[in-house]
Amino acid sequence: MKSITSRDNAFYKELKALATSSQARRKAGQSLLDGVHLCQSWLDLRGAPLHCVVSDGALGNPEVATIVAECEGRHAQVTALPDALFGAISQVENGVNIVFVVESPKPSKPAGLIESAVLLDGVQDPGNVGSILRSAAASGIKQVYCSPGTAFCWSPKVLRAAMGAHFVLDIFENVELGPLVREAKVPVLATSGYASEQLYTLDLRAPVAWVLGHEGQGISRELLELATHRVAVPHAGKVESLNVAACAAVCFFEQLRQQQRSGN
Repeated sequence: MKSITSRDNAFYKELKALATSSQARRKAGQSLLDGVHLCQSWLDLRGAPLHCVVSDGALGNPEVATIVAECEGRHAQVTALPDALFGAISQVENGVNIVFVVESPKPSKPAGLIESAVLLDGVQDPGNVGSILRSAAASGIKQVYCSPGTAFCWSPKVLRAAMGAHFVLDIFENVELGPLVREAKVPVLATSGYASEQLYTLDLRAPVAWVLGHEGQGISRELLELATHRVAVPHAGKVESLNVAACAAVCFFEQLRQQQRSGN
């Protein structure tokens, strides 16, 4: 295990850039996983990180000690920082001070929409994006396509909200969704609070692609016109519509319910 004590250390400066700059993360093709849960999930599902960084004060934590030992056993680099230096690279308040530096996965893009998938059309709130990823993973959906206006999936806020869902999904960013929908081999369902067709009238036993739109503007007119169905989630009361992440969860788990009931 190495130790860094200077703010002028080159690696420490790289860590601060990864922690605070989306541009730096995109340029490096790397992400920071902050906290015990994300780090342990990465070890379990993806393997060793590029680098494990821990604060001196966290080394006595049993969970951190286990993760550090596993990283060293897999020959990953481990570096300890004074607590004061570690604070500048973590955005988790009152968290356990451990982060992983990992390569942001770039899966090979499939030929087109041939299985259940999620298409995010300008969903900008990182918490919403993370929640949608988490619901997709929990309901068995494996592919997520993000338009250029969607929040960067490997940002710290999205990663925290998704709670490890990234590691079991194939996530494709900066995708032009129009051509993808035009060539889709499965029905494309665009969610809209103004649609006349309701979710619970649809047969969702076979694969479908779900389109979810911007928090305020919704789905673009182009995608609405290209979709096989425009779908509304029925609700009672005077609330105009569901939050996009809540809408996604209802849709995904209705699909899962129908699939499990039919034995798919």
